Amino acid sequence: MDGIFCNKDKTSYARCDSIDVFSLSEDSLQPCLESLMNRRTLLRIAALGSLSTASIAGGKAQNPDTSAIQKALEDFDMLSPGRTAACISIQGEHPDKALTLNAEQPLFVGSSVKTFILAQYLKELEAGRLPENAQVQIGPEVWSPGSPVFIRLSGSTMAKSALEAMIAHSDNTATDIALKAAGADNVRKLIKDAGLSQTRIPDSTRILFSYLAGAPDGTDLGWAGMEKMQSGTMPNQLRAAINDRQTMMSTAAEMTQWYEQVLAGKHFQKPETLAEFKRISAMADAMPMLVPEDTVAYGKGGSIDWNGFHCFCVAGQMVLPSQRVSFCFIVNWEGDDATVPKVFASFKEQSRQMLHLVAGK
Repeated sequence: MDGIFCNKDKTSYARCDSIDVFSLSEDSLQPCLESLMNRRTLLRIAALGSLSTASIAGGKAQNPDTSAIQKALEDFDMLSPGRTAACISIQGEHPDKALTLNAEQPLFVGSSVKTFILAQYLKELEAGRLPENAQVQIGPEVWSPGSPVFIRLSGSTMAKSALEAMIAHSDNTATDIALKAAGADNVRKLIKDAGLSQTRIPDSTRILFSYLAGAPDGTDLGWAGMEKMQSGTMPNQLRAAINDRQTMMSTAAEMTQWYEQVLAGKHFQKPETLAEFKRISAMADAMPMLVPEDTVAYGKGGSIDWNGFHCFCVAGQMVLPSQRVSFCFIVNWEGDDATVPKVFASFKEQSRQMLHLVAGK
């Protein structure tokens, strides 16, 4: 849900809809954040997170430096103690190995949940319930804040282009188009069938924004309502991003489990459907920022800045010569403008460091 910004006193609402935070340096991120957000003081939780290492029967590969990764997880937890989470599942070792930090804790993961929408849309295509080469309509009826590709554009495009925009650029207009076609309840059924009991998606990104801004549950304020929100006019008292109605939540363990399942083809009937899922998932800009050079990786990142609450998340799988490494890193925190560039830079570097340690780089 990248690019959603709202300050605490409701005097400003803006989007940063042309920015992929994972591709920015700390210096280039700072001006954008300072111009768009006004945040509260960072709240810290004192307790150190729960670390664990588990071994699972598996294949053969080199042994990563487990102690170094565990130390890196401890350091990662200090970004926002008690509100960070990580899961690294290494398949291809003997035995397979999982290294975790607060991996069962539900947290906000933002646009990382768009992977489920992509998968369900492709399942609908696979079953013949959606036409191949379908054209979708773009315009104010579907525009949503945080849409670097389709905002302010009118006309039609191929549905495939919308799926690519949803993953490669985290375009929320594309997301709502794909989610409407696939069916939000169908996506939720896929999540349930995958055994992911803590994972939540909204009815649409516009319904999510409407709800967070105070509208009744299930209400879509439309593009006119989104423009009012962006100018600072909110329909009611702001709600928290973490809620039990309209949200984007999961756990590090469930996001990791998902990529293990889906990239093994467990949710598709045809190999060409899996190939298409991989093709689009490999477009996510966050992946080359984190994995070693020339490493194949699939996944999706996410972020939010809403009323002093912030999130960064990245989840996916990297493919090594003798291993597949599924992973998820999450940080949630509350704070003012000054905290964001530092947290983002540390989040990006520490996630990258852990994946490089696993790869022996």
